[in-house]
Amino acid sequence: MTQASHTVHARRLVIALMRLLWLRWLRWLPWLLAACLCGPAHAADAPPITLNTALVAVGEGFAFPIGAATRAVSLPDDWASRRPGVRGPVWYRMAFDAPAVAASDALSALYIAQVCTNLEVYLNARLIHSGGSMVEPYTHNCNQPQLVALPASLVRGGRNIVDIKVAGHRVAEVGSRFRAGHLSSIELGSYADMSTLHAAQTTLQVALPQAISATLVLLGSFMFVMGFNQRRESHLAYFGALCVGFAIIDARLWLHDLPLPSSVAEFLLTAMLPFITLAAVQFLLRHAKMRIAWVNRAMPAQCALMPLSLVLAGPSRLYLMAMIWYLLLALQVVVAALFYLRWQWPRRKPSFWLMALMLAAAAMVGVIEFAAQVHGERPVVAQLAEGVLPLMFVLVGLRLMQLHGRALIEAEQGKAHLEQRIREATAEIERNFNQLSELRVEQVTERERKRIAADLHDDLGAKLLTIVHTSDSERISTLAREALEEMRLSVRGLTGRAVQLSDALGDWRAEVVSRLGQAGIEADWTAPEDLPQRLSARAYVQTTRILREVTSNIIKHSGASRCTVRCSVADGDFSLVVQDNGNGISADIEARIDRGHGLASMKHRAKQLQGQCLVESGPGYGTVIRLTLPMDRAVEAP
Repeated sequence: MTQASHTVHARRLVIALMRLLWLRWLRWLPWLLAACLCGPAHAADAPPITLNTALVAVGEGFAFPIGAATRAVSLPDDWASRRPGVRGPVWYRMAFDAPAVAASDALSALYIAQVCTNLEVYLNARLIHSGGSMVEPYTHNCNQPQLVALPASLVRGGRNIVDIKVAGHRVAEVGSRFRAGHLSSIELGSYADMSTLHAAQTTLQVALPQAISATLVLLGSFMFVMGFNQRRESHLAYFGALCVGFAIIDARLWLHDLPLPSSVAEFLLTAMLPFITLAAVQFLLRHAKMRIAWVNRAMPAQCALMPLSLVLAGPSRLYLMAMIWYLLLALQVVVAALFYLRWQWPRRKPSFWLMALMLAAAAMVGVIEFAAQVHGERPVVAQLAEGVLPLMFVLVGLRLMQLHGRALIEAEQGKAHLEQRIREATAEIERNFNQLSELRVEQVTERERKRIAADLHDDLGAKLLTIVHTSDSERISTLAREALEEMRLSVRGLTGRAVQLSDALGDWRAEVVSRLGQAGIEADWTAPEDLPQRLSARAYVQTTRILREVTSNIIKHSGASRCTVRCSVADGDFSLVVQDNGNGISADIEARIDRGHGLASMKHRAKQLQGQCLVESGPGYGTVIRLTLPMDRAVEAP
């Protein structure tokens, strides 16, 4: 790339940046900067000429109306200020000298930053550019910068005449001052320079609003559907409607042609404002958890009242009625915003400042726009403000989606926690129900046991006692006495009354020592005294039967002459150790014992009490029976 190419590209970049912040009294500053950055320029790189004066005439036709009244005006020319009653078309005539623009081999162009509503450009009485339809409905070019190439074949070597025919509307017939007839100043220079300005301004005034409008439509549609499906989040639906409505109004800035007369389009555009206000007010109130009945009735009524007032006022008073309604609608939004901020301050201080900043920015944009409407001037800050408000909508929408997503996460976590609590409560209820069922079964079983015990004691016990005292046979009397003792033991187990452990040891000692003594076997009983524990009825019965079985086996099978019994409570266990000096248990004796209620029966009874019964024996070495019961199963605290 040559040095000249570097110079051209650098100068174009400087021009594009400075044009965005163009001030009339700094008109030559970009060229000074370009000269500093780019060095000496070629004759073809001469700075552009600003055409800011024109001869004006009103008339139809395809050429400047020579016979019409003319006057000189400065550009930009705002019809709302200088000719509020003129409907147009209006002709503007300007002149320039070709050598002052560019060399003979360079293509020249006109750059028109703003024209409203449409225009045609004539060079030396020849039509060279048309913005679209010049009859109703006009092509809408208020936000479309125009780039007009000047054909080299039509450019004269000396003085050249440029005529611009502008078709526009009277200010009274539009809803905004900036949609009335208007023509900005005109830049004349090389096509390369003017195309750079045109591209930068088109990006700012067309491409950027289009991108923001598309974003608002997508964001608003998504939030409207989300809020509509979740009625508790209705503020999302209203905000979505606000975004979509604003995008529709904003689309009028860059849409060229509408298949409607301008009066109808202006009426519909203005009539949408109360719907947007309704969405904004209800969004703020619903987000503040406020539902005001009269507001819910008044806002829809206002949406019908404003279009009716516009119809009654007529197209010739549209601007006046629109300005009155603008103030009223803006006041409603401000009041709703104050209500919202007052509600949010004590509850969500971090979010308060963010929303307060956004609402303040929106209010500032509204003030700037209203001031521009009143004074008729649209400075750079007003142009930038047009893009601030939709950007604020995007930021608020993203914030609302963030809060909604966070609320969904918290709701899911709360739901999971609630489900866990429900499962725990259900399990607890089931446990309680099972315990109640078991308790009921135990109560029924306890009553049945007591009934059976009473029947045994009153009926069977009385009959056995009669046999003991009346039988002439000693064997029958002995069997009846043994049956009576067994019956009494069973009755004690059925009644379920606990036994003092020291009393149980006394009963066992008396019975064991007595039976062994009758069989001629010396008994040695050792047990601690004054034990505070109480033995459960079941443990007492099962232990008694084990001791009886052990005693019977010693008497019948051991051939022992001495038996030692040791009782103890230690390490959480209750232990009974019975040892004899007999012959031990041989295989044939063990087989005979197991066929009846022998060792297996004792082990089974101990297992029922979560304990164990161990047998240690060998032929000729005696037998040791170790009964161990856990205290938490067999012994009760006093």
